[in-house]
Amino acid sequence: MPHHPRSVDETRGLWLGLLGVAIFALTLPMTRLAVGPADDPQLPPLFVTAGRAAVAGLLALLYLLATRAPRPRAGQLPTFFASALGTVVGFPLFIGLALRHVDAMHAAVVTGLMPLATAVAAALHFRQRPSAGFWACAGAGCALVVAFALLQSGGALTAADALLLGAVACTALGYVSGARLATQMPAEQVICWVLVLSLPLTLPVALHAWPDAPVRASAWAGFAYVALFSMWLGFFAWYRGLALGGAVRVSQVQLVQPFLSLLAAVPLLGETLDPLTVTFALAVVATVLVGKKMPVAVRPATRTMP
Repeated sequence: MPHHPRSVDETRGLWLGLLGVAIFALTLPMTRLAVGPADDPQLPPLFVTAGRAAVAGLLALLYLLATRAPRPRAGQLPTFFASALGTVVGFPLFIGLALRHVDAMHAAVVTGLMPLATAVAAALHFRQRPSAGFWACAGAGCALVVAFALLQSGGALTAADALLLGAVACTALGYVSGARLATQMPAEQVICWVLVLSLPLTLPVALHAWPDAPVRASAWAGFAYVALFSMWLGFFAWYRGLALGGAVRVSQVQLVQPFLSLLAAVPLLGETLDPLTVTFALAVVATVLVGKKMPVAVRPATRTMP
């Protein structure tokens, strides 16, 4: 039996989303390398936030010029700025500040709430209609993530947790805005224009916040990764995946992101991975696999735009 075109697109979207998630999974440990802990600070969080977007923005400008990409329409600018507020400013700044006070593993489990936040925002924005079974799987996966976070932190949430939750909200805003734009232009152009439109802010702030003390080479390596991959190339795959597979459904592959981050933190930061983490990782992946089979009614985003 031949595959339905939408089924093929959804499958491609899920794989591209997973590639984006794998790239983004290294963001937390690499940001931790870049900013350092409070007792051994490296690059300032403000510099990492603005600098990574400025570097990616300059690369994006070259890409747009080389491909002769058309300029965004005036009516698209508010959506571009909403995406920039979430992905360029809010998420990296909150993450950078939080990672001065908590390790990458702790941050990974708290930001595991991103799939539910993104799915809720997408369902509201795109007027999508996930089934009750889909929401049950998403809720179960997020409940597992929250339980894991509370177990690891002794049942208490901290100010750093509040920053991490702010990062989650910013991610939902940025991803859904980007997904809407990705239905109107190639996904790679979406993130490039988001970054280029942000340059008047990010470049001056990066220069102003340039570190005035030497830092370790590993801090610069972490900064280079978040600038090139987390802030730019990862979105090529992620936004294309959201556009092909649907933002509500593809966002659920984010459930595996915190556990990929946990695994990466072991060799990169020397953090310890325990059996409890592996158990929760397997349980969360199971909810993703079941949720993938649940129906989601999707209306084209272009029909719902005012």
